[in-house]
This record gives sequence, C-alpha cells and structure tokens, in this order.
Amino acid sequence: MAGPVPHSWLDFLDVYEGGRSKAAPGVQTVVKLSSNETPFGPSPKALEAYAASAATIHRYPDATAADLKAAIADLTGLDPQRMVCGLGSDEVLKLVCRAYAGPGDEVIYSRYGFMMYPIAARSVGATPVEAPDNNFVADVDQILAAVTANTKVVFLANPNNPTGTYLPRAEVIRLVSGLPSSVVLVLDAAYAEYADAGDYTAGEDLVDQYPNIVVTRTFSKIYGLAALRLGWGYGSADVISMLDRLRDPFNLPTPTQKAGIAAVLDQAWVDDARSHNTKERARVTASLTALGLNVVPSQANFILIRFTRDGNRMAEAANDYLLKHGYILRWLPKQGLGDCLRLTIGLTEENDAVIALLRDFLAGDAI
Repeated sequence: MAGPVPHSWLDFLDVYEGGRSKAAPGVQTVVKLSSNETPFGPSPKALEAYAASAATIHRYPDATAADLKAAIADLTGLDPQRMVCGLGSDEVLKLVCRAYAGPGDEVIYSRYGFMMYPIAARSVGATPVEAPDNNFVADVDQILAAVTANTKVVFLANPNNPTGTYLPRAEVIRLVSGLPSSVVLVLDAAYAEYADAGDYTAGEDLVDQYPNIVVTRTFSKIYGLAALRLGWGYGSADVISMLDRLRDPFNLPTPTQKAGIAAVLDQAWVDDARSHNTKERARVTASLTALGLNVVPSQANFILIRFTRDGNRMAEAANDYLLKHGYILRWLPKQGLGDCLRLTIGLTEENDAVIALLRDFLAGDAI
C-alpha cells in the first residue's frame, strides 16, 4: 500500500548545513570560527532578562511581540506597525516566499549568495535562479537581466554571506528601480551592524519610496542571540500585514523576546563588539594578505580567504591543518568556493593563532 506522496519539488530541497562545530578527533581545545558568531557572546543584561523570564514559561508569549518592536522602534526610529518578528530572519525570508512565490514562479539570488535563498524558493515549489556576480560582488545588471515575467522575489544579502562584499546605496536603488513593482526585493541585512562603508544602507530608509522592499535583520550576529532564533523584517504596511498573517502564532517565546529587548537597550555592548570587529577585520586582512593569500574585502564580521595556488586542494589541506590544531573555519566547496576558507573574526588571540597557523602551513607547504 503506497504511502503519502509529498510535493514533487521537495525532491530537490536541500537541508541547510550550519558551520562545523567539532575539530579533529582527539583535539581537546576547540575554537569555533565557522558560523559568524560574535566572540563576545550576548550582553550580560540579555542573559539576565532571559533567566528572569523563566518563572513565566507556563504562560503563552505576547503573540505580537509589541514590547520588542517598540524597543527596536525607539532605537531605529522605524514604525513598529511595519515590523514582523520571526524565528531568526530565516523565518521572514521563508514567509516572503510563502506569500509571493509558488510553483511556476522564479526567485533570483546572486551567485555566492546565502544558501538559504534557493532552499526557501524550492520549499514553496518556486524555481531558484542564480545571477552571475562580479568578482564576488552582486551584479545589478546580471540580476535585472535574469528577471522574467515569472520572477516574484529577488534576494540580496547586503553585506553578503559568505563573501562579505556589499552593494552601495546607489546600486541598491538602481536595482529596485529596475525591478517591476510586483517583484519583492528582500534586502537581507543580517550583518548591517558591522558595515562601516559610508555609502552603505541596510535599506529601511528606502521602504517608503519603494513599497516592494522588505528588509530583514537578525539578533544572531552582533547581538549574540543565535541560539534563541530571533529576527525581524521591515516593509510596507501591506506586505508586513501579509507576512504577519502567515507566521505561526506565538512564534517567539517570552524569554527570547525579553532577551531581545535587553540586548537592544544595551548599545554600549554592541558598540564595543562593532569597534573590535572593525579593528580586527582590517588587521587580520592585512596579515593574511602579507602571507600571500587573497582576502576578499569585507563589510561583515568575517573574511573570505582565497587560496589562489592549488585552489581547492590547498584550501582543503589548510582547513584540515587548522582542524588538527583545534581551529574551525568554514570550507565551502558545496557553494563553489572550494578554494576558499571563511574566517569569522574572533577574539584578538584567536585571530593571532589562525594567522600563525596559516603562516606555518604555508611555510611547510603542507598539502
């Protein structure tokens, strides 16, 4: 007797693979620099708020996340009525696909874009379309050239993961201006807090003029709340209303909301994390470049290191060498980046150790 038959398009659905968390067997001390997590962890005030909410876990959480939205609004000046909160920004990305795409539709993303984009598209039966990039930077002309009558959503990670590159505000405007107004442009700004380029925008300032823009943000990176899965989106009232209808009720537990509020209120913690990242990102980039490695310029809390000699073979060998010494970076052959390692910017001593290990590896030509 035949069992239930799932949608045919789910045969092509990949499972997202997070950064590795274990080093080589037998290695006792492990430093994880594979998932772009902040090395400082969350604000102590967020931890206190999370713990203090434990006594109320028998009660359903606020389904509207009103206090969390109000805290974000106070910080950003945005309209809390045009926010939607989700289990990480990933949920918001999927809600956009559920609302606006389906079988026969197309979802565009840039080459080397975030791996969740094609997964989100395929989960609703839509076809993911990869637009070529330009030297690891999203190419507006290539994205616009990929648009057809079937295009419903365009995803743009800005800054991009895993490359760290970004599009300036003028290019984002050129992109949205060239799209049909019926196409939703999702600006995934998970790493916005780390971007310090003068011509960068996360995109919330463009929503009033372009109501087909949705900006997504996360608490998983600079706020250090990755395990709590907290994110939010901002857009026009009509779009946000639709996403809010589709999300699960009570999708954010009370401890998550309370920790998020406390994290937002502790901007001194955020400023310290940002300052450390800016300084260390530049220093590590310069040090690795001096070793003869090719480092892609980054606006995020990670850098993409390219091994131009012996490509994939040397990158894999370098990854193995680092793992044997307890340092976990991200090797990305499944994304077509087999000649690269992505390094999350860690504490100063952790970054120094990676630099030293790569120096020893290259000196020994250990492949």
